[in-house]
Amino acid sequence: MADADVRRVFICGSALRGQPDHQNLGDATFVREAKTQPIYRLHSVQNGWHPGIYEMGEGGIAIPGEVYELTLEQFDYLAANEPPHMYPHEVQLDQHETAIAFLYPKALIDEHGWDDVSHYGGWIAYKRAIASASA
Repeated sequence: MADADVRRVFICGSALRGQPDHQNLGDATFVREAKTQPIYRLHSVQNGWHPGIYEMGEGGIAIPGEVYELTLEQFDYLAANEPPHMYPHEVQLDQHETAIAFLYPKALIDEHGWDDVSHYGGWIAYKRAIASASA
């Protein structure tokens, strides 16, 4: 497959392995576990329906996730199944790499006052913590 036909995508929410929306990746190729550079924040959008990340510059965290290679068809399918307002944007990863991730507008997070859950250390850690708290 030619490089122009492949998108490297960073996944850090409900499409991670073992999460409810992982099937949205189809048979995309898992590349590796990764983290962003520590310049992003993670919020619980619509009270835990999905994560919202945005670039912060200073004061951010390294968000854990996974990198996949998707064909253009797979990428289009994933994009069509993302929650409203999510948009693809290049993110800075560890190992001096970049990938496309689906970010969420900070202005909407601020407008709705959705919780900053960055201190949990990632979406899966956050979901586990709230599941334990409600058990």
